[in-house]
Amino acid sequence: MKKVILNPLFLIFIGVISVSTSAIFVKLSSAPAGVLAFYRLFFSVVILAPLFLIKYVNEIKNMTKKDIILSIIAGVFLAFHFILWFESLNYTSVASSTVLVTMQPLFSFIGTYLFFKEPLSVRSMVSAIITISGCIIISWGDFYIDESAILGDLLALIACGLITSYLLIGQSIRQRISLVTYTFVVYFMSSITLFLYVLIKGETLYPYPVEDWTYFLLLAIIATLLGHSLFNLAIKWVSTNVISMAILFEPVGAAILAFFILGESLVWTQLLGGIIVIIGLAIFSFNTVNTKKI
Repeated sequence: MKKVILNPLFLIFIGVISVSTSAIFVKLSSAPAGVLAFYRLFFSVVILAPLFLIKYVNEIKNMTKKDIILSIIAGVFLAFHFILWFESLNYTSVASSTVLVTMQPLFSFIGTYLFFKEPLSVRSMVSAIITISGCIIISWGDFYIDESAILGDLLALIACGLITSYLLIGQSIRQRISLVTYTFVVYFMSSITLFLYVLIKGETLYPYPVEDWTYFLLLAIIATLLGHSLFNLAIKWVSTNVISMAILFEPVGAAILAFFILGESLVWTQLLGGIIVIIGLAIFSFNTVNTKKI
């Protein structure tokens, strides 16, 4: 039987479409940010658990102490990425928040240079300046819409830095550990972190309307297992920079969904700033994609 050849970019494409739904489910839900994030990861762990326990649990023994510690850190980073990003959606629009939180390449090319010795170029520096200019325009537009939107933009940027760190850790560990084991450990640690966060904030885990439980499950199945897990699968063969660049197209999907489902409009500063961000990051990624077939 012939081995199926699958391009990692196809996996990333499906992942980007899947994570584009995140902001919509968050906006539609009435649950607090911490609760949303907790159930998103908790249900992901529950769904993965049978496969992990039956087939992959023994792989834990092959993980080094360093791998385990880094996986725990990755889980904490992922947890706070969700917390800060979901909170940002309480202050700013889906378009602005999603554009800013998908600026991973701005952080990832620095991280891959420092940790994986991937070269920096003049093109990278120019693209960074262009991208930052786009962010300023997006935030400037939010200032005139509502001053509180600036806080939402800042939270989204911090969330962006955290998810980039999470991907950088995955780029290292996924060379040695299977997808199921790595994602289970990371999602499990994220769930614990988010559970503690919810307890500290005094947020209630129940009751919620049926609609909210539906959004919790959809966040787990679509945005996490078909989104982040596919990124974790592809990152074994591609650089964090490639995934970060692909995620730039998330704002397009999120903005379209927000327009049709939430009735959100786009102001000219968001459109202009978003276009500039995408142009800047496209310049950075041009001729940098280096993938292998699975």
